[in-house]
Amino acid sequence: MIPRIAIINGNTLEATGLKSIISDIAPMVQVSVYPSLDELLTERDEEMPFVHFFVSSQVLVSQPDFFLEHARQTIVLTNQVPRSNLISNFRTLNTSASEHELVKIILSLHQRAHGKPDMSGFHHGDIPETDIMGPSVDISPREAEVLALVARGFLNKEIADRLCISLPTVISHRKNICEKLHLRSVSSLTIYAVTHGIVNIEEV
Repeated sequence: MIPRIAIINGNTLEATGLKSIISDIAPMVQVSVYPSLDELLTERDEEMPFVHFFVSSQVLVSQPDFFLEHARQTIVLTNQVPRSNLISNFRTLNTSASEHELVKIILSLHQRAHGKPDMSGFHHGDIPETDIMGPSVDISPREAEVLALVARGFLNKEIADRLCISLPTVISHRKNICEKLHLRSVSSLTIYAVTHGIVNIEEV
């Protein structure tokens, strides 16, 4: 089943921009945009549930009950430090956040979705088992070492030095990894590495 994420935000420009970023860093995810919760509920297919909801603070405040029931799956989009007691029940994402911050948020949600320890105090609801980056692909042990270092933010020259291999060899490994995984950006490679146990989220 393809993992699905819903963005509920009346600000079309903001919602479209967020959809583009999520689609780039997690290409296996199907992202849908809704201007209101009512439209989402009208179109929702129970056989293809959403695993996460990105919701504007305005929508949350106007219809809080649904999102309180799905608090573990919900991220509130905000451009300021939350002042509302309601919003404090949820994880938040600054709409001007960097792509790296967004990656960390997605990975954190993915960990909770797969039953890893949740120390956040959020509500615990059932989330369907999914893999946001698709099935595992057979990569060599050396490619896994290179991928882990890429996910940890090391540059090609630094990877070569740490693994005692040449720079062209690192570049060749990265090319092979990208071709096997059908991924290109460092962000998408990072998500794959974390979701497939190649590197821990604390290391990225």
